[in-house]
Amino acid sequence: MRQSHPLTPAALALVALVPAAAAQQVQQVRQLTLAEAVQRALEVQPAVVEARGTVSNAGWQKRAAYGAFLPSLTLGSSAFRQNSPSIVNGLSATAGTYQYSSSLSLSLDLFTGFRRLARYRNAAATEDAADAGLVNQRYQVTVATQQAFFTALADEDLVRVAEAQVQRAKEELQISVNKFLAGAATRSDTLTSTVDLGTAQLTLLQARANLATAQANLARQAGIDGPVQAVPDSQRPALPDTTGLRAAAVAGAPVVVQADAQARAASAAVWDARSQYLPTVTAGFSTSSQGLTEPWSGFDAGNRNLNQFRIGLSWTLFNGFQREQTAAQNVASADLARAQAADTRRQLDAQLTQQVAALFTAYTQIGITGANVAAATEARRVQQERYRLGAATLLDLLIAEANLTQAAVNQVQARYNYLNARAQLEALVGRSL
Repeated sequence: MRQSHPLTPAALALVALVPAAAAQQVQQVRQLTLAEAVQRALEVQPAVVEARGTVSNAGWQKRAAYGAFLPSLTLGSSAFRQNSPSIVNGLSATAGTYQYSSSLSLSLDLFTGFRRLARYRNAAATEDAADAGLVNQRYQVTVATQQAFFTALADEDLVRVAEAQVQRAKEELQISVNKFLAGAATRSDTLTSTVDLGTAQLTLLQARANLATAQANLARQAGIDGPVQAVPDSQRPALPDTTGLRAAAVAGAPVVVQADAQARAASAAVWDARSQYLPTVTAGFSTSSQGLTEPWSGFDAGNRNLNQFRIGLSWTLFNGFQREQTAAQNVASADLARAQAADTRRQLDAQLTQQVAALFTAYTQIGITGANVAAATEARRVQQERYRLGAATLLDLLIAEANLTQAAVNQVQARYNYLNARAQLEALVGRSL
C-alpha cells in the first residue's frame, strides 16, 4: 500500500504562496531604456531646471553689466487742461485750453572708478560658473538616473536568482520526499527541505518587493507616473581608457571650471568695492518743450523750449568706513573662493583615484564571480546526485545550494557595480568615456 505524502498542509500552502503573491503583483508597466530615462530626467528634474534658470539669470546679469557702458534714455510727455484763463510758464492759456510738456533726456557715466569693468568681469565669471554648474548638474542627474536604472535591473536579476533558488529548493524537497518514501532518509530531511523552501520563498518575496521599489524610484526619477521596467542594453560597455584622464579632469571637469569661475567673480567683486575710493564723472543732456502745441505736431516758436548739457563729478571722501567694510568682506570672500577652488582640485583628484580603482575592481570581479557561478553550479549538481545516491547528507546539498545562490548574487552585484562605477566616473570628469 502506497504511503501518504509526508508534507503537511502548511508546507503545501507555503509552496503555493509565492506564485499567488506574484499573480497579485502583476500589472502593466512601461518599458524604458537607459537613454530614454536619462533624457526624461534631464527635462523634469528640479536640479536641472534650477541650473538652467541660473544660466539664464547669469546671462541677463552679463547683459546688464554691458549695458552700464551705454547711455540711458528717458522720454516723457504730459498734458493738462485749465478750467479758467491763466498764465503757465509764461504762456497765456484760455479756459479749456490744453498745455503739453515733452522731454527727452540722456545720461552717461564717463568714469566710475572702473566699477563697470569690474562688474562686467564679475558677471562674465558668474555666467561661466553657471554654465559649468549646469553641465555638472546634468551629469549628476544622469548618474543618479543611471544608478536608479541599474538598481532596477539588478533587482530584476535578483528576482530571477531567487526564483531559481525556489525551484532548486523544490527539487531538493522532492528528492528528500522520494528518499523518505524509499526508506533511505529520515523525516528530518523532509522537514529541513521544507524549511529551506520556505526560506527561499521569503527571499523571493523580498526580492520582488525590492524590484517594485526600484521600479517606482526609477519612474519618479524619469518623471513618469506609475511603475516602469528597465530594458537592459544588449552589450556591457568595455573598460574605458583612463590614460590622461586625470590631467584632463583636473583641468576641465565641470566642478573645477565652476570653482575657478566663482573665484574670478569674487576677485572682480574686490575691484568693484575698491572703485568706491575713486570719483564718479557723469554727463547728461536733456531737451524739453512746454506749450500749446501737441508733441506730434512739432514745436513752434510759441512753445518754451529748453536744452541742457550737464557734467557732474561726485567723490565720496568718507562714509563712516562703509567702503572699508565692503572691501574687507569682498577680500575675505575672494580668499575663500580661491581656497575652495584649490580644494576642489584636490578633492577631484582623490575621488578620481577612488572611482578608477572601483571601476577596475568591479570589472575584475565580473570575471571572478562568473567563474564562481560555474563552479558552484557544478558543485551543487554533484552534491545533489551524491545525495540522491546516499553518498552525501542533506546538509552537504544545502551548503552547495547556499554557495550557488550567493555566487549568483555576487555575480549580479559585480556586473552592476561596474556599470555604476563607470557612470560615477563619467559624472566626475564631466564627459562620456
